[in-house]
Order: sequence, then C-alpha cells, then structure tokens
Amino acid sequence: MDGAAAIGLSTAGKVITCKAAVLWGPEEPFVIQEVQVEPPQRLEVRVKILFTSICHTDLGAWKGENVVTVYPRILGHEAAGVVESVGEGVEDMRAGDHVVPIFHGECGDCAFCRSDKTNMCAVYRVDPSKSVMVGDGGTRFSVADAAGERRPVYHFLNTSTFAEYTVLDSACVVKINPAAPLERMCLLSCGITTGVGAAWNTANVTEGSTVAVFGMGAVGLAAAEGARHRKASRIIGIDVSPVKFDYGRKMGITEFVNPRDHDKPAHEVIQEMTNGGVDYSFECAGNLDVLREAFLSTHDGWGLTVMMGIHPTPRLLPMHPMELYYRRVAASIFGGFKGKSQLPDLVEKCMHGDDRINLDGFITHELPFGEINEAFQLLQQGKSLRCMLRL
Repeated sequence: MDGAAAIGLSTAGKVITCKAAVLWGPEEPFVIQEVQVEPPQRLEVRVKILFTSICHTDLGAWKGENVVTVYPRILGHEAAGVVESVGEGVEDMRAGDHVVPIFHGECGDCAFCRSDKTNMCAVYRVDPSKSVMVGDGGTRFSVADAAGERRPVYHFLNTSTFAEYTVLDSACVVKINPAAPLERMCLLSCGITTGVGAAWNTANVTEGSTVAVFGMGAVGLAAAEGARHRKASRIIGIDVSPVKFDYGRKMGITEFVNPRDHDKPAHEVIQEMTNGGVDYSFECAGNLDVLREAFLSTHDGWGLTVMMGIHPTPRLLPMHPMELYYRRVAASIFGGFKGKSQLPDLVEKCMHGDDRINLDGFITHELPFGEINEAFQLLQQGKSLRCMLRL
C-alpha cells in the first residue's frame, strides 16, 4: 500500500483540518488559514492537492469579475493530486489514485455526454456562478470567522484547488497514469488543454495552413503549440507585451506583431503579411475589440476565428450578421475535450508522443503555496505564464 492510500484509510470518513487560501472579498489578499473539509458524499471525491497553478480566470474571479459574488470562497481550478477518499457510488477511483480536477465535468450519462457533437454536460458543465455541491446544495468547506463561529466557505468552478484538500463531484475528477509527473499534468486542468484542443478539435488546423494568435498568455501559446503540432506553415503571435515574444519562440510562433508598433489596425497588418488573411485565428484575450481584429484578420471566404477569452462585459459580439457570410466564428471551451473520457489520452500523448507538448515551457515560476499573493501579482503584471504552487 502506498503512502497516499494509507493516508486515505486513516482519514476516510472524517473531517480534515488543513490550510487553504481563502478569499474574503474582491481584490483582497488571500488569507492562508485553517479550514475544515468534510468527507465526500455520494458521487463525490476528496483529493489531496499537491500542485496548483494560477490561470487568468482565477485572476478575474479575484477581481470580482465573471459572476463571483459570494464570499468567503476558495478559488483555483488548475491542479493535480491524489485521491484521499471517495463517496458512495464512486467506482472509477479509489484512495491513492493520481488525478487531475476539471472545471468542465462529464457525467457520462446525459444526452450531452453521449453525443459526439459537444463536450458539454447537462449537470457538471462549467458555471462561474455555481458555489455549492450538486448533491445537496451545500458546501464541504467551513472556517471560523472573527467571532469564532463556523461559517461555510464556498466552492469555485467545480474545483476549489487553492487548498490542501478539496471535495469535488466525481464527474469533475480524472484518473490519470500514475507515472505522469503531477507537477506538469496540473496544466492540463485548464489552459493547455483549452488552447491545444482549440487548435486540434475546434479549428482542426490543417498542415500548411496559416494561423494568428491574439493574446499570448498560456492559452494563446497553447493554441500556437497545437497549431505547431498540426504543422501549420506560419503562426503569427499578436500581443502588446514584447516579453511574450520570447515565450512564443519556444512554442512555435514564427512571426510577431505588436499593435503598438503600427499605425494601422492589426488585422490590416496581418492581411498584408499573408496576402489576404490567415486561415485560422484564435482570440485569447477576453476583449471584444481584439475579437473583432482576430475576426477580420482571417481570409475572406474560408477564415475561421476561434474564441477562447472570457468576456465579462455585457457587450454583444462586435460584428454585423452579414459579415458571417464571409468568415466564421466558433467558441471553444476546454478545447472541445470530454474531460473524463478523453483527457487520459492527452496525458499519454504528453508523456510518450513523438512530438510531445512542451509543458515545461509554460511554467515560468514556482513558489510555495504560502506565497500565493505574490504569484497573483506576477500574473497581473504580465510577468508569468503559469506560476506553479507546491502545497
């Protein structure tokens, strides 16, 4: 019996007291404090988190964007760890299994999960406003407030990984090969899967095609990495931060455009560079003005723009319906992957493929969990792609 399984035997069915980074209000510093984590209920899993990283979605939630309205709350959705215990009815995992949490779950039974046309799930799809468990509408975290009274701590994106232990619906936990390095598999919880999958599944980038990536954060560079794997002939990166160009060279970006260096819109620059526009563009900035530039940068007649950015604004799409006769737009969530059934295969490709995804290139910083506030500042200042936190 390995150590993780032994821990599960000693704590299964019991409340666990552990450290978590609790957010008490928008843009407030995270407070590292003790929380109590209840045992998993039916169809739930309690996971010991070993590694977690910070995504721009976490940053937006910290700012109070994207319908985050209840506090205190435990954020975090990119992580990897080990199953501590499972609730009644969970048959595909047991204590000691290596797992990756996913924010976009897959029950396997609903009409959506049975369809090969979508990676949505009727019950466990991503929902930024959801803050409780599906089973009973309650939380599995609690904390003592200033008066010493225990109060619930709310969940985030089906995951809540900024804690030493978390409880998830089993539909949002993926068992992976135990030989896979957990500190790298953590990235497959969100950003890398989203970007690579957008290139492979949503756009289906073809060999020899031309690509433009708007926004060269981790998701954008993952899209570039996916396009590189598909042997795109040109991959143009667009960003206002020259630092991102250094990262991009490692991910297959062949050319760079900084909109601030030109006296014309970025889409005109790209059209001139490519004799009419690229075959595929990827919008990864969460900005509707950028989305329009990405849309217009594609070639008339067959261009496809894939939208991946999170758009908190109430504004609608920045295009006239008639424009859609000449160019197409699609959206991609979790890269079109069905998490439970397809992510394990992506893990194998990361481990054993002839041309592996460059996961190491995305990790620019590593810090202890207690320095989570510093990690958020790095991301907010544009100095990191992914900061890995070790718990």
